Amino acid sequence: MEHTILLVDDEPDFRETLAKRLGNAGYHVYTAATGTEAMSIFRDVSPMIVLMDVVLPDADGLMLLQQMKEEIPDTEIIMITGHGNMELAVKSFQNDATDFITKPFDRDTLNLALDRALKKTSIRRRLHKYAENKAMRDMVIKELINEDVMVIASDYRILDINEPMLEKLGITRDEAIGHFCYEITHHQDHPCSGDDHPCPLSECFKTQKPSQTTHVHLNHKNQEIYYSISCYPIFENGRVSGAIELSRDITPEINNQKNLLQQSKLASVGRLAAGVAHEINNPLTTILTTSMLIREEMKPDDPYYEDMGLITRETLRCRRIVSALLDFARQSQPVKKKHNLSHVIDEIVLLTRKQAAFKDIGVESVCSDKIPRIVMDKGQIEQALINLMLNAIEATAPGGRITVCARLSADQTHAEITIQDTGCGISKEAQDKIFDPFFTTKENGTGLGLAITSGIISQHGGRISVESLPNQGTRFAIHLPLSQDGNHAE
Repeated sequence: MEHTILLVDDEPDFRETLAKRLGNAGYHVYTAATGTEAMSIFRDVSPMIVLMDVVLPDADGLMLLQQMKEEIPDTEIIMITGHGNMELAVKSFQNDATDFITKPFDRDTLNLALDRALKKTSIRRRLHKYAENKAMRDMVIKELINEDVMVIASDYRILDINEPMLEKLGITRDEAIGHFCYEITHHQDHPCSGDDHPCPLSECFKTQKPSQTTHVHLNHKNQEIYYSISCYPIFENGRVSGAIELSRDITPEINNQKNLLQQSKLASVGRLAAGVAHEINNPLTTILTTSMLIREEMKPDDPYYEDMGLITRETLRCRRIVSALLDFARQSQPVKKKHNLSHVIDEIVLLTRKQAAFKDIGVESVCSDKIPRIVMDKGQIEQALINLMLNAIEATAPGGRITVCARLSADQTHAEITIQDTGCGISKEAQDKIFDPFFTTKENGTGLGLAITSGIISQHGGRISVESLPNQGTRFAIHLPLSQDGNHAE
């Protein structure tokens, strides 16, 4: 069976190259440069898959996505863009986009998105067929072992649920069956509603047609999981008696967009720092020197004595920010060799233990001996871990504790490093911004420490995340791949 693709992009070279690649892969490709042209071809050929740029000369890609989905709901649409943007990614998934990929993308990224679209097409066809017969729901539950599936009655009570979803929710089957779906997935006592959490079941029951939306669920650790949810009505005796709800965890895609956006911010700050930091430093030095000399000539009872002191202190603070900017701009590509992670952690604990002791804070390290030597730039990883340790010390009150752990991931492809404190914690609002350049909760902070740390981890092919509750401590987690592509010295 030949699969049809509509490629919508206003860049001629990109469109031509990608169309040729897709044609060589066995797809029948139609192309369009504008929204108007795209809708005309879409209505003529009813493509199975649409690859569409978010920004078009005469149209908004998201509006076209909505329009196409309204006309042919089963079309799989992959949004593509040259700008990593969290809001665009989330809105695309909320409008039932199959995927969201950022230019430039490699062959593997494109193939993964296309494979996911083809798989979703197959699932849709089976669900349309199965949903017509309530007796076949057991087959659906068992067959879709890699998807999260629930069968839900018209009163929102769960009739069945598969193992993958039970594992993610951290509950047993008995704890789910017979309970309301919104109790299990959202921990609330009423059905979902509103723009942020529209109820796909309500729409499905009302229209007696499949419906789709995107929700944020909470797992058993109270962590947010983004879900793309599709509902298919179950008919019994000519009426809708329930629905099959198919959920896809799109958290990895959302997190990938966050990482791309973060890297873009860091690159922008690096360019800014390299361009202006030196120029700012020279006048700051003049202001600082002049203010100090003037103050030395003044008597303490002079009405301007304290004002000159304020000028000096604030200029010094600006100097610290410029110094941090210069450090940020000077970040080099990591020079990677194989190192023992346990030894690296022992060194950073030794370097920071005395500072923690000054505040009567205990420091403990627990490192697994099963972690093999890791390819890394030892100096950069030490800098990242020291940044996190110093932040933990500053946030923790006397008598508190900091624990550093390192272990091998369950799939044995990554090392997992955690730094956990018993400090003041971080608000949910701040957690979303702490890796952004210049964002700080400290009175005298530059807002670059965690941005630099995040950049180092990204350059090593890893990722960093944070979990925290106010007044209950903070836990930073770093995942570093054991081996990386590219040449490295032994």
